[in-house]
Amino acid sequence: MDFRIFTEPQQGAGYDDLLKIAKRTEEAGFDGFFRSDHYLKMGSASGLPGPTDAWITLAGLARETSRIRLGTLVTPITFRHPSVLAISVAGVDQMSGGRIELGLGSGWYEAEHRAYGIEMYDLPERFDRYTEQLEIVTGLWETPDGETFSYTGKHYQLEDSPALPKPVQSPRPPVIIGGGGKKRTPALAARFADEFNAAFADADTAAVQFERVAGAAREIGRDPGEIIRSTAQVACVGRDEAELSRRAAAIGREVAELRQNGLAGTVAEVVDKIGVFREKAGVSRIYFQILDLTDLAHVELIAAEVAPHQFA
Repeated sequence: MDFRIFTEPQQGAGYDDLLKIAKRTEEAGFDGFFRSDHYLKMGSASGLPGPTDAWITLAGLARETSRIRLGTLVTPITFRHPSVLAISVAGVDQMSGGRIELGLGSGWYEAEHRAYGIEMYDLPERFDRYTEQLEIVTGLWETPDGETFSYTGKHYQLEDSPALPKPVQSPRPPVIIGGGGKKRTPALAARFADEFNAAFADADTAAVQFERVAGAAREIGRDPGEIIRSTAQVACVGRDEAELSRRAAAIGREVAELRQNGLAGTVAEVVDKIGVFREKAGVSRIYFQILDLTDLAHVELIAAEVAPHQFA
């Protein structure tokens, strides 16, 4: 079982905050450090000091860490042209020595798009663009050295691109896809995903979606076992009820709600919940969503008392 830390810096964190928790993530032995790709806060959070760009901050973290995997959950296709995205991610992969993963999604946060004047498109068009972006980004990365890449789609056209720079990872960095769609999402995952993430779903719901992805993979002749099954869940872990309550209060959530909807509770409870995801849904990778980025002791607790358990 792989364990990763997942952050939401749009809620209120600068680069230095991310650097501290990323370094602690690496020191504590986690497999990876991931961040959301958003420009606008959600809910009652202050959002101060303001948003950071996901790929700019990951570039900085790539130079400040040496082992952990780095990436996004997830980059919206509405934020960047696919060619620009392919160049950016390949560059950060070089800067990290080959430790980058790209989570890519269709985008969903309408208020964010309005706030920054970003075109959102209706859902059918977003999925059309999502498909084309996956084809372009992976196509650019996988084009052999010395050859060019051209693409003619409804929304994007490329002519004789040199398909540079190349990422360190060959044939390309891993691609993560997620979502609850019943048809188009599983079909895209079957074609492009190295990992499918059932974010914030319970184990039973995740299992159903994983099976949709597996079915879509079999339809195109791909081994479903090639696609890693993962989930992202809000984390709130305490050695006792007092510590648990303090952590819940710090992120403005109720303990009972967190216990129902996330990896929350005592260490023993959280270990049991992870085991359920493993048994019912075949999950082999967990992203612990840490909402209080100043609570580095939380990261250390999960590493020291949750991660060492065997989840066969």
